[in-house]
Amino acid sequence: MTKREERINDLYVARPLPSNAPDFNLTDTQEAKSPVAIDRDLSEIQSPEYRQSREDATREAVVREDVKNESRSAAPPTEEEPSLGWIMFRELIETIVLSLIIFLLMRQVVQNYRIESQSMETNFCEGQFILVNKLAYKLGDPTRGDVVVFHNPSNQNEDYIKRIIGLPGDTVEVRNQQVLINSQPLDEPYLRYKNVDTYGPTVIEPDRLFVMGDNRPNSSDSRREGVGQLPQELLVGQAWLRVWPFDRWGLVRHYEIEPGVPLELAGVAPDDVCPLN
Repeated sequence: MTKREERINDLYVARPLPSNAPDFNLTDTQEAKSPVAIDRDLSEIQSPEYRQSREDATREAVVREDVKNESRSAAPPTEEEPSLGWIMFRELIETIVLSLIIFLLMRQVVQNYRIESQSMETNFCEGQFILVNKLAYKLGDPTRGDVVVFHNPSNQNEDYIKRIIGLPGDTVEVRNQQVLINSQPLDEPYLRYKNVDTYGPTVIEPDRLFVMGDNRPNSSDSRREGVGQLPQELLVGQAWLRVWPFDRWGLVRHYEIEPGVPLELAGVAPDDVCPLN
């Protein structure tokens, strides 16, 4: 290769040419150009048109780089990771809100109740806490022998706990310390304090219940004018679980009592949880 060819080859290797520039790089398979062709190519490289094309290519490269930089600077900044304190605060708020929702939902199903009187002794004592199943009578019907919590008809801000004795259509009578339902004696071996008053007979109206306390001499119930026959819509629910005191914790027992049928308590201890007075 002559010195002139080396000069041209070095020039094109060192400086990238535009896509439309002639190819002067020789390979082993190419034939060497004549000196006339080389002079023509060299004069073309040194021409104003070639220099202009080089400047245009450089200008385009600069413009592309500027556009790339602007796009990079316009990109939104990366969000910073929240602090540990903020994460803990957010989790605390979420826990409180979730607990409140669960509490409100539970209040639609279960309600706590504190026994405020001695009217259900000895099976339920004053100061005990129980849970009331509020769905029991939305999904089913009251049954004779159920222990229920209801709003006092004379003051619906006050709740009572009693046992269902008479159902709609029953004829209820109290005579000789014995409750009679439809003239049949009602066996109640769970009672410590017997009936002392005479009552009835009276017929229970539709959608009404006859309720009595287990402490018959000391109970304001359907025998009294302030309560009378209880409208079923005043039922809060069925006594479900005794939760306090802890040594008496357990499910509340509901006896299935039927007129003229002895109540079998064999093998089952009565709820004798209150001390004798």
